[in-house]
Order: sequence, then structure tokens, then C-alpha cells
Amino acid sequence: MPSDCLSYKETNYFSPLITDYLDQKEELKQFYNRFPSLENFGKQIEEKKSAFSLHNREVLVKALQEQYSNLEISSTVSSNIDSLLQENTFTVTTGHQLNLFTGPLYFLYKIVSAINLSAALKKEYPLYNFVPVYWMATEDHDFEEINFFNLNGKKFQWNSAEAGAGNDAVGNLSTQGLEEVFALFSAEIGGGKNAEFLKDLFKRSYLEHENLTDATRFLANELFKDYGLVIVDGHDKNLKAGFIPYLEKELTQQVSFNNARPVAQKLDELGYGVQVTPREINLFYLDICVRERLIEQEERFYVNETDITWSKEEILKELHENPEKFSPNVMTRPLYQEVILPNLCYIGGGGELAYWFELKEVFKVVNVPFPVLLLRNSVLIETAKQNEKRKKLDISISEIFMKQHELINRKVRKISNIDIDFSSQKEHLVQQFSKMYEIAAQTDKTFLNAVKAQEVKQLKGLENLEKRLLKAQKRKLKDEVSRITGLQNELFPNKSLQERHTNFSEMYLEFGEQLIPALIEQLNPLDIQFKIITLGE
Repeated sequence: MPSDCLSYKETNYFSPLITDYLDQKEELKQFYNRFPSLENFGKQIEEKKSAFSLHNREVLVKALQEQYSNLEISSTVSSNIDSLLQENTFTVTTGHQLNLFTGPLYFLYKIVSAINLSAALKKEYPLYNFVPVYWMATEDHDFEEINFFNLNGKKFQWNSAEAGAGNDAVGNLSTQGLEEVFALFSAEIGGGKNAEFLKDLFKRSYLEHENLTDATRFLANELFKDYGLVIVDGHDKNLKAGFIPYLEKELTQQVSFNNARPVAQKLDELGYGVQVTPREINLFYLDICVRERLIEQEERFYVNETDITWSKEEILKELHENPEKFSPNVMTRPLYQEVILPNLCYIGGGGELAYWFELKEVFKVVNVPFPVLLLRNSVLIETAKQNEKRKKLDISISEIFMKQHELINRKVRKISNIDIDFSSQKEHLVQQFSKMYEIAAQTDKTFLNAVKAQEVKQLKGLENLEKRLLKAQKRKLKDEVSRITGLQNELFPNKSLQERHTNFSEMYLEFGEQLIPALIEQLNPLDIQFKIITLGE
């Protein structure tokens, strides 16, 4: 199982904010607590231990036991849930939307990162227990972001009449209509051991569960139960009851807005931009087919796009009676996670870490420990045949990440039997014109301008000749160009990172049950580099 790696900066697919964070640039240190290293987790453990109560642990375990009541779980998962009652147990958390059939591949990479970091921490700190957690984003309401997955260059989309009828949290959506997706999916993947596993997994997940929350919990559990993954649904009345004091402050003191906005402005001034702009109130109100943001105007609270309204006293009464109806948005969900979980580290993608960087002051004001922030593992998986083809085409790992036109130009120049680089001719031309400038300087300005215009014209002519020669060579070497573009298109579907486009089922068809164990074996979450893995024979 050969593997290679590349720095995130070299891939050219990650923002300056993320690459500077990984380089631990001094100007970014004000936006996070501790950088992810094994030694820093010792301090994080001590800080979280003193801030997380036994009562919170009891509420969490009771909620998890209820959420898992209709699910067959492994002894490892059961043991991990029970261990959360102990003051020496902590979590490592990642979160993700309820994408249909996991969505893009990075769903797997997030969870594998959490599993492997938990194992690494246990090895480093054997007196403590570490539980990998997948936080399901059940309260999101953007159905268009989650209702499809890509397989073999085709889009498999779920058209839910229920989703189109309202603005409900996606976790509540009925799984009706997924029979059609299942039929198309089954026809696409055909037969064989791996295909039958995937069909059975899809059927048991989506056709045998009534809503998207239960379906996604079953799916994630089936894939990762042997590794002790604990799945949390934050849309839970008992869990939200523990968050009421923070929800009150958000409603009445606008804590997120007042403390995250100045930080976001600092990030913007440093040239990183703002990932999420905080609202005055960073909460939604949840009801049947409603998830709309809360607004305060003239000392009254309103649910956007509805007739629902309260006075301050009335909304606080509603909060205490029905906390489950108050839904954190992207700015308050991180705080909710850290309040109800004995969490040490949040693992996310670049976009997620970007909005976490806005929140450190919010955590400080409400006296909740800010977690370690870790960029999830990123992976390019190639088959043995693709690896062999890449080597035959003499394409290095760094070259395969280049923009396609740049890669083709480089390889055509390299394999051509003529020199397509006119740099020496251009340099010679510039030297010749420098002598003419000396002569022109002794006359008048008009002649100097004429010399300059002629130089520009001739350099432009050389550039055009170089482009025409390169184009001619591409035609002559069209077979090689076709093989290069074909390989890169396979590894970078839709000209994007494989992990952001391809569904895990495409990889499972190819590699079967070795896929997840191979990821567990190969990915080290604290080795912060982009990984390239070759699987198969």
C-alpha cells in the first residue's frame, strides 16, 4: 500500500488562512487556543477537566442511550458511551451535514481523523479515555446541499416533495422518495460482492428508517461501529436544557455578535476575509416545517417570515419550557458542542476552521474552554493502475495537482524533441534593444518611444510564435496529451479535489472492505500533510 504526501500549500487547493495556520504564523495565534500537538493536549485535558461537571456527563450519557435505543451497537461503542460518565474520559469531535449516502469522500476522512486522534491520545495519555464523536448536523435546513451524491460521473439526486414544502430541519425529513434513488443506484453499480454490500447498506439505512436523522445514524454506525464512533444528535430537549443559560445570553446580550464581529474584522484586516458574518442573534426557531432566524426589534422578538412574536419575558419562558425549539446557527453551534461534550478537539475542513477562528473571544466571555482546532485529513486515492500510468507518463505527485493547461504545457515541452522555450531568444532580443536605447538616448524622445514600441512588438511576436509552436506540438503529441488529461480527470473529477466530489461508494466498489481499514492505517491526523494513497493490486 504505497503512499506519498504533499504540503497543503503545494496543492494550491487551500486558502492562505489555513496554510498560514498550519505554518503557525505569529499573527494568527490570537485566534486560537492551542495548536494541535500531542504535548498541547495535556494542557487541554486539564483545562477541560476543571470545566466539565459530572451532571453534564450524566445528562449526555442518558441522551445518548435514548438516541441509540433502537440501534444495534458494538461493544466498543457501548463501552465508549458508558465511559463518558467518568471524569477521565474526553471526546474528539467532528461534524458533518446529513448528506445523502455520506456525500463526498471527506465525510470518511473527518471521522477517520477523529478515530485516529483518539487512539493517538490514548497511547500518549494512557490514564485517560478518548471517544471519537460524529456530530450530526440534524438541524440544518439547506436540503439542496445534501440531497445528492456523485458516482461514476453521474449525480444521484433525491427529490423530496416534503423538503420543497417547507423550511424544516433536514433531520426531520421523511425518507419517502428514496426508493427511486435506490433503484437507479442499484442499476448503476450492478452485481458482485462489493455492489451487494452497498445496495444492502443503502436499503437498510434509508428504506428501513423513517427520517433522515435515523437513517444517517444507522449508516455512520454501520461503517464505523467497530472503531467505537459515538454519534450525537444535538436536536435533543435534554441536551439543549443544559445550554439554556448560554441561549439566554445570546437572546438578551447578543454575545456572539458583540464578541465575534470585532474578531472577524481583524481577520479581514489581515487579508483573510470573513467566513461567516455574525448576526445580532445567532439562533433559529424550530417548529413544524419551520426553521427561521430570530430577530429582535424594539424590545420584541420575532421569527423571521412568520407571525410568531414574543416579549422578552415571553421568549425566555418559551426557552425554558421548550429549549429544543431554539436552534444554534453556525456561530453558536460550536459553543453548544463544547458545553454539552467533554471535548478537547474539533476536527473540520478549511471552511469550518475559518469560522471557528472568529469565536475564541465568545468562548472566553462565557467561560468555556476553547478546543484545539485540527484540520481534517485530506487524501487522494489512486488505484495501482492509475499509479502505474502516472509513473509511465512521468508525472510527479506535485505535477498531478497542477492546473490542467499548466500540466499539459509542461509535459509537452518536456517530451518534445524540439526546444519550445524561447526564453534565450527573448533575452538576446532585449540585449540587442538595450544598445539601440543607448543610441536613441542621444537623439530625441520620439525616437526613444519608437524603439520601445518596436521592442514590445518583437517580444510579442516571439511569444505568439512560442504559443503556436506549443499548440502544434500538442496536436502532434495528442495521444500523450489525451492520456495526461484522462488521468488527471479521473483523479480530479470536475476539476476539483477527489474528496470534495466523489462518493465513498465509488471507492468501495473498487476496493471493498479494505477501504476503511486502509484509511485507518494510513492517516495520521497530526501529520499535517495532504496524503496520496495507492490501493489495490
